[in-house]
Amino acid sequence: MKTEADYYALFEAYQTGGLPALERTDLERRLAAEPDFAQQYADFAALTTTLSAYGQRLSTRRKLHAVQAEMDAAEAVRLDGESLDTGIPTMPTLHISPIERKLREFWGAHRATMMVAASVAVMAVFTTLLGLEWWRAAQQQPSLYGYTVLRREVERIKRTQRAMNKAISQQIDGARTEAEVNPGKFSGTGFALTADGYLVTSYHVIQGADSLLIESHDRQRYRAETVFTDVARDLAILRINDRKFTGFDRLPYSFKRGSADLGEKVYTLGYPREDLVFNDGSLSARSGFEGDTAFYQISIPVNPGNSGGPLLDDRGNLIGIISGRQMDMQSAAFATKSSYLMRLVDSLSAAGSGQPYNMPRTNLLTGTSRPKQIRKLQDYVFVVKVYE
Repeated sequence: MKTEADYYALFEAYQTGGLPALERTDLERRLAAEPDFAQQYADFAALTTTLSAYGQRLSTRRKLHAVQAEMDAAEAVRLDGESLDTGIPTMPTLHISPIERKLREFWGAHRATMMVAASVAVMAVFTTLLGLEWWRAAQQQPSLYGYTVLRREVERIKRTQRAMNKAISQQIDGARTEAEVNPGKFSGTGFALTADGYLVTSYHVIQGADSLLIESHDRQRYRAETVFTDVARDLAILRINDRKFTGFDRLPYSFKRGSADLGEKVYTLGYPREDLVFNDGSLSARSGFEGDTAFYQISIPVNPGNSGGPLLDDRGNLIGIISGRQMDMQSAAFATKSSYLMRLVDSLSAAGSGQPYNMPRTNLLTGTSRPKQIRKLQDYVFVVKVYE
């Protein structure tokens, strides 16, 4: 059985072109067919890239130190009359004019002050440029993964002071919450992970949230909190922490641990607007944006608000979580693979972090028509409202 060191040696030979043609072909076939193996190679590539960059930084730093040492040595050479002996046999004696001597004396006496002033000027320029970049980023849809993510900015509703005071003064109950006064800043989609109140959404949906509220298709609202996030895979696990929540019914779908097949018919439910929206298509690639093997590419037209929604196959197996779409292709969308969600859940359970996750083990949607599947699913798909 090969060890991790064996695989690293194999990957290194593959990158440097040292593998024979047959072994190279076999390796590329495994990379295309085995997501776990492909991820292992991706981790190796990321590690070697980091180490290479670190080596280049060290080399550059040594060169800079050498240049600085030569400059310091030249600066320390003593002036003699109107000439400067560099102390380097290969360099001729430099003749210094009276004006240049005065400038050198001034520089020596005021070097610290001038360096501070120059640093302040440079910092001012970079601060201005950084401020402009932040302003530009604030005007655009956030993109953490190289493509357009799909959380929806909620339109702020203008209310009169009288209407606001009336809403605030009324008793908060199951039909009326603070969310009616403040609609929130962003929203996306989430769905149930377990029957006891754990949910899944995309990380970018809840990024920067001070508080979260989930809302069902029949306008039931619950407060929620973030339990764990995986930024690289764009995943977030939430938990309902509302006293009026008593649990979900048995989840009708199961989570697929393996890879889905290319060309499979898939569909999603989400909240690009206030009503639940259905869209379908097919699985068009086993990798996502720029070949990222943690994601699928799907031919489904998705919109802001769809992020975090479930992606299911024809049999009702949950195979992914909607994440984003390619900027120049309206129908090319991406979804995090369910296998990565399962790895995350397994690792959290193994680490003993709080209550274990009681995942559904059977699929109640298999063999039923698409409309019946949607009717069962709608009770487990929610709007995730973000407050900052």
